[in-house]
Formats: sequence, C-alpha cells, structure tokens
Amino acid sequence: MSLSVATVTVAYNGANKLPRQMEALLRQSRRVEEIIVVDNASSDGTSALVAKQYPQVTLLRMSENLGIGAGLAAGLSYAALERRHDWVWTFDQDSVPNNDALESLLKGTESLGNNDGEVGIAAALPVHTQTGICYPPLLWRDGYVKPPAEQLKQPIWFADLVISSGCMVRRDVVEKVGLPRTDLFMYFVDFEYCLRARSHGYKIAVVTGSRFAHEMGNAREVRLPGYSGLWPNRAPWGEYYMSRNMTYAAWWLYPSSRTKRFVMRHLARHAGGVVLFGSNKLDCLRKMMQGFWDGRRASLGIRFRPS
Repeated sequence: MSLSVATVTVAYNGANKLPRQMEALLRQSRRVEEIIVVDNASSDGTSALVAKQYPQVTLLRMSENLGIGAGLAAGLSYAALERRHDWVWTFDQDSVPNNDALESLLKGTESLGNNDGEVGIAAALPVHTQTGICYPPLLWRDGYVKPPAEQLKQPIWFADLVISSGCMVRRDVVEKVGLPRTDLFMYFVDFEYCLRARSHGYKIAVVTGSRFAHEMGNAREVRLPGYSGLWPNRAPWGEYYMSRNMTYAAWWLYPSSRTKRFVMRHLARHAGGVVLFGSNKLDCLRKMMQGFWDGRRASLGIRFRPS
C-alpha cells in the first residue's frame, strides 16, 4: 500500500513567491497527493492567485494573521486529522524543493527498515538561496548544539531540532503529540514541536540527499576574523518573538540552570550581533528585552504583528 503525502504551506503576502514553490511541488518525481496552502489573511491577493493559477491546490483561508503556529496547526489538522494523509510535508512560502526532494525523503525513511515506526519527522536540508550555505539541523543538550562535521556528511542521521520548512511529519505524531502551539505566534514554534515529539519517543531523521532552496528570511552572509555565517536580520517584532519564546522554553517548558544559562548567553551573543550587523539596532534590542521579560513571566500570545 503506497503512502499518501500532502504538503502544507503557510503563506502571508506570498503572491510573488508562491508560484515558484507550487511549480516545484507539481514537478516532484514522486507525486504529491494533495497540495494545501494556508493563507494567513494576506492582503496582496495570495488567495486569488492560488485559486486562479492553481485550481488543483486546496486553499485554507485564515480570517486574520494568527502567526505561523496557528497556520501550521490549521494545515496539519486538515491534512493529517481530517484528510488522513500518512505524511504532511510542511513549507514556508519562500522554499523551493528540488524535483526529487520528496522521493529522496521517502526513500531515506524506508531505508531505515523495521525501525522506521520510530521516525516521526523526516527533514530535508535547507540551502540558502543567495549563498549556498546549508542551515544544519541541531542537537538539543540543554541548548543548541551543532552536530559534528562527520555526522553532517552521513546520508541519514538523527537530530533534535529542525525548521518546519522542508520537514515531513507523520500522521500519528499529530495524533499523539498534538498540533503546534498557537500562543507562540512565530519563531521557535517548530523547535518546540520537535522537542515535544522527541519527548514522546519519536526520532527526527535528516535525509541529506533531499534538499530545497530556502531564503531564511532576510538572512545575509557576514564575515569576521575566524568566523563566517548567516545573519538573520530580523525585524524588531521578530526579535521579540524569538527572545520571548526561547526564554519561555528555558523557564517554563524545560527549566534547568544549564538551559537558562544557555539562553542568556545566546541572547547576549545575538544582541552583540544586532549591534554589529543589525539595521534597526535600538528597536531590535528593545524588543529583545521585552521578549525576555515576557518569556520569564510566561506572557504569550500576540503582542506585535508583522508590519
């Protein structure tokens, strides 16, 4: 019996980006059973574009922008719980999978043999469109840990944290673990879901042969003596949610002195990056402080919306 795979894309004002992704999904060497777009109350005609140019695509319209968490929750609820697809492949609007990405993901999970029932999430590798830099999945050891270089070269390996774009979630994970949290709005939504799945005993497989182009927001390459990497260059409201949700996770979800120290060091280093590379330095730093304070108080929900 062949597996049924649906894709879920959460879009917000993505009319100029979605066509490339839709065409790539339609070109997959292994056919996708259903393509689903969750329009998070766009104002640029995203829904009209999808309805006109891609009538075969299922369109879910949100009444207001409730964030990536709510968009993913709506898409997974429809695809996994209502439509009963075996796997749900999730995307941001700016991701474009290689033509064989789905085929490679499925072959990778099948190659794990009889233990594949333990794999609840299978992730492709995101490659930054402009620089070709790969954004590696991470390990969780009371904080983020980059996998060893030799592990990154393996065709299949296991991680703890992957971004939601390009990852495939099995239906029974949604049934047992639940849906992504809507009160986080955005940022860390995917990492929280990964940690929840891991706490239920599921493994997260990384299939290095499956790749997709990903813009990673407004990231750009930065260089310092002895260091080069991608700077995310988030808007101030984005810095708020990342700071708040990471702090909330350390103080309320996985509270330990090591995790708290990691988050404070991470945010301090990031604040230094804002000073060096940020474009809205003062606003970003203020929003980070607000986020840290709200995370400590477990004050969640929507505080700022994308401008």
